[in-house]
Amino acid sequence: MFLVALSFAYFSKTLSGSYMKSTITQLERRFDIPSYLIGVIDGSFEIGNLLVIAFVSYFGAKLHRPKIIAVGCLLMSLGTFIIALPHFISGRYEVETSVRSSNSTNNLTICLASSPSCENESKLSMWIYVLLGNILRGVGETPIQPLGISYIDDHALEDNAAFYIGIKSSPFLLFGYLLGSLCAKIYVDIGFVNMESIRISPGDARWVGAWWLGYLIAGLITLVSAVPFWFLPKSLPVPEGQLAKCSPERTSFIKESPVMDHKYHADEQASFLRLAKDFMPTLRSLLGNPVYILYLCVTVIQFNSLIGMVTYKPKYIEQHYGQSASKANFLMGVINIPAVALGMFSGGVLMKKLKLSIMGAAKFALGTSLLGYFLSMFFFALGCENAKVAGITVPYGRMGSLSLKNSTLFDECNKHCMCSETEWDPVCGEDGLTYVSPCLAGCRMSDGPGMKTVFQQCSCVAVGNLTASVGQCIHRESCQQVFPYFLALSVITSFIISLGGTPGYMLLIRCIRPQLKSLALGFHTLTTRTLAGIPAPIYFGAIIDTACLKWSHKKCGGKGACRIYNTTAYRYPSLHFDFWNQENDLESTLRINSLAVDSKP
Repeated sequence: MFLVALSFAYFSKTLSGSYMKSTITQLERRFDIPSYLIGVIDGSFEIGNLLVIAFVSYFGAKLHRPKIIAVGCLLMSLGTFIIALPHFISGRYEVETSVRSSNSTNNLTICLASSPSCENESKLSMWIYVLLGNILRGVGETPIQPLGISYIDDHALEDNAAFYIGIKSSPFLLFGYLLGSLCAKIYVDIGFVNMESIRISPGDARWVGAWWLGYLIAGLITLVSAVPFWFLPKSLPVPEGQLAKCSPERTSFIKESPVMDHKYHADEQASFLRLAKDFMPTLRSLLGNPVYILYLCVTVIQFNSLIGMVTYKPKYIEQHYGQSASKANFLMGVINIPAVALGMFSGGVLMKKLKLSIMGAAKFALGTSLLGYFLSMFFFALGCENAKVAGITVPYGRMGSLSLKNSTLFDECNKHCMCSETEWDPVCGEDGLTYVSPCLAGCRMSDGPGMKTVFQQCSCVAVGNLTASVGQCIHRESCQQVFPYFLALSVITSFIISLGGTPGYMLLIRCIRPQLKSLALGFHTLTTRTLAGIPAPIYFGAIIDTACLKWSHKKCGGKGACRIYNTTAYRYPSLHFDFWNQENDLESTLRINSLAVDSKP
């Protein structure tokens, strides 16, 4: 029954956690913030953990573990509701556009730039609520893993413990991304706007889905998950003779007890003052374990790459392969995450079937990690060319070269218009080029509502009827050919790397004394989140920001969210820093693209 309750708690926490990852681009666009700031918001969950995890892991092991987990679930639920709060207290989402309403025949003003007023822009940054809610969610999640896993290991047969630990989270990792895919299809202000008047599609860089809806659903489920833990006992009776003994191999490095029982039952009463007094000696004893410290160092390095990948992989699929946020989340949910879940579950099954010792588990985890990272190197070969955007990645008419000193968004073909170069309202010309706005495409007239709008007399479109349609051009055949191979390699590497997850956990909890299991798990989580969970999303986001070619601009000034990236710099991190120093200089962009093309086999 505890395993069922813990599995449901894991379901609720992974639902909200993976849903947070799936809303990265939605939050960027809704609050008009760059990727590094999204990294700060994502890392705030770890900050919440850090505030209490050491004390929860130590004191919780001596107290009523199920009830502490229940309190954690309640806090998680409250934090998830707070994340959704900005949608209900802020105004409607205003789509960035260069086309203004007018009383003319075509009802649109294209050639006259008009800066939007900043009077109605909120002085309070709404993303602060998301940050605070995520911190509280991190505080509430703290007891679930260390207390839940230690409770299982203390009351399960030794051969079954790894199998149970593999079960508790394996099936639930995909639901957050599937929920994210569903909500991303729904417009953020659905029910309050006329959808026929909306001139953007889910694949547009300005589209914002109903990100708030998933947090309400996740919050309700988390609230329900707290109920069962109030009725579970502090400790379970275990029949005599079923408590397994640790082998000398497992405990030979622990001086205090060469052979001991690895089960721990928290039935004895102890005062809070005594527990506090014993905390520092207990922590010193734990940190004196060389196997534990070595495992800690390895996982910090590994988690830095894994957290950065999981956080921004949907965004990478969107920007690099031209997929919508909904499709990127759906693919993560039905392809990538099940591979991770199957790998974790299979690792627990293999450890049970093969009866792996501690040394065997260590070798297994090391081997799968090395193989997975080696295969990941092939991602560098699965790249796409940049989207063809006039004045940003290619010159107007595909003739000549881009100017280094002056803005290249202006050309002879659009000089008759007073265009704004800060707005992003892309249109696709008949010539196959994307233009930053109808104005910069030289368009004079428009016809049709919403997504059916056709812009006419576009002087920069040098072919056909001089027309342009709403949205970016999607003709990137090479990307569509490469994309299935990217997905296949992603599944294989995710499965292989995650195979070592459960054996690694068993190595962690079996290499220390039973009284230290909860503290060891808690300190492991504390360290990995301090050195990986918090910084990885931030510096990954900062590096991604350096590859931005066109930023949005807030009403009252200042840089907002990125609209289009240099996909070559996005794929080759070593080129980011040169790109950063050039401050998105377009000549530097062409030089990077040329370097990448020349270096291909």
